[in-house]
Amino acid sequence: MSKNVKIPMELFSRIIDLLDYLDLSGYDQALQIDCDNIMLALIKKKQSLELREAYAKIVFAEDEDARDAARMRYLQQKRCLNDDF
Repeated sequence: MSKNVKIPMELFSRIIDLLDYLDLSGYDQALQIDCDNIMLALIKKKQSLELREAYAKIVFAEDEDARDAARMRYLQQKRCLNDDF
């Protein structure tokens, strides 16, 4: 059974930074692969959250110009996300 948890975004970002900082080159390759897979999953989740936030800016824009600008930023982020994976 899969369960989700909520953590503050600041802590989430700090976890990613910590994993990125760790040098696991002296450890077993299986541990390195696990860490890399976890890191990729966390980065993908962070990008997904950022994309959702960008979409919300379209929905809640104050006027048409702000909505168009937010839409362009959203599409750029979405394109970058699709190019990465």
